Amino acid sequence: MSDTEPPIPAPDVDAPLVERVQMGDQRAFEMLVVKYQRRIERLIARMVRDVDLVEDIAQETFIRAYRALPNFRGESAFYTWLYRIAVNTAKKAMIGLVRDPVLTESAMASLAEEEDGGSRVENELTTGETPESLLASQQIGEAVNAAIEALSEDLRQAITLREIEGLSYEEISEMMNCPIGTVRSRIFRAREAIAARLRPLLDARQGERW
Repeated sequence: MSDTEPPIPAPDVDAPLVERVQMGDQRAFEMLVVKYQRRIERLIARMVRDVDLVEDIAQETFIRAYRALPNFRGESAFYTWLYRIAVNTAKKAMIGLVRDPVLTESAMASLAEEEDGGSRVENELTTGETPESLLASQQIGEAVNAAIEALSEDLRQAITLREIEGLSYEEISEMMNCPIGTVRSRIFRAREAIAARLRPLLDARQGERW
């Protein structure tokens, strides 16, 4: 095979279940939900911070997928197709939040917890940890999250799929509907932006003695 020939796409492992759903087998769809529910919820949680909404949006995602499955032609892998539905459903939910920005009980509790200095579980020290090292880890984690949030949507989506979801460049290319070279460029730029935000913090840590 020459370098110019496109790679042969891997068969969709979910195709048999999808075919069964399209023939009216609801149990087959339940199996797909069980397989991908946690993954879809993790994806949505990266987009929507309110934990009360994550489950609702995930449920709406699967409802939309079930309704649309009769028209699914297998032109992409089932998870790629489901992922796009989840992203669109989450975006629609976020637009609704902007129009009606009501804090839920969960979000209020999270804010109160942050004002109190974090939850008791987070403040408990495990073996070998010191208050200083815990603070340093917390600050670095917050800096990483802030850096990711500051990225443009395409960069944030690419780095999340790669580093959080652990997908290959080929899978990300298919999901984001762009060439692999563009995916690599976006991930590189995202990593550079995150590193730039972290560098002052890490440099300061190196100059401190705990």
